[in-house]
Amino acid sequence: MHYGICLLSIVPCRKEPSGTSEMVTQLLFGEQYSVTEQTEDWIKILTEYDQYECWISRKQHYKLSEQSFKTLKKLPALYSGELVQVISDKNTGNSFPVTLGASLPFLKNNRLQFDEYDFEFEGLFTGWSEKRPAKELIATAFLFLRAPYLWGGKSPFGIDCSGFTQLVYKLNGYKLPRDAYQQVELGLALTFVEEADAGDLAYFDNENGKIVHVGILLNNHQIIHASGSVRIDRFDHYGIFNGDTKKYSHTLRVIKRLL
Repeated sequence: MHYGICLLSIVPCRKEPSGTSEMVTQLLFGEQYSVTEQTEDWIKILTEYDQYECWISRKQHYKLSEQSFKTLKKLPALYSGELVQVISDKNTGNSFPVTLGASLPFLKNNRLQFDEYDFEFEGLFTGWSEKRPAKELIATAFLFLRAPYLWGGKSPFGIDCSGFTQLVYKLNGYKLPRDAYQQVELGLALTFVEEADAGDLAYFDNENGKIVHVGILLNNHQIIHASGSVRIDRFDHYGIFNGDTKKYSHTLRVIKRLL
């Protein structure tokens, strides 16, 4: 088995081995993966964090030793805690941005040193070992306000609905799968909207009953979610009422509690 790590700011992950194929998710700096298949130009990977299968360009693949991969599985995860921060490659002298939620493998004394790699990071970071309360989770969600919607996106520069909930929960100590239809399988289902608290997840379906959207509930019958951009809308037992169009945009299926 071969392993890899994302050493670029953001790497697009495709459904098929083609640059024109649908982007289904992204890798943020520091995220690790297993290599499951290879072609001349593309590599099929299985992401370590959420076991998501996708393709990345061979040009954006960086090898990670089996020893480092296995060691990282045992170490507490650390993530960049700022919307954007600069990281420096000490081997080349180049600096580049990393975004909120980027992984910081082997971080010690502002350095990330493993295999042949050596980076310097002096920004704020957060750990994954402690589950944080709803108040902090909501504060993290607010950092993404006005981030543009991007199918498969996972950063403040473009994010989709389930990428948003996954990343916000991840930064507060909770692990969610990548897609909304997977996330809905977790947590305790609430019977009534009135039972919901800030931080609960609301899921929405289409006319065929498929889960197609997810958002994080706030107080005062509001929800923060990625739809066009990360925004706050009114929420009730019917679903999401879009304040701009004055219409319901999403039909409520279920509310789940994970906190």
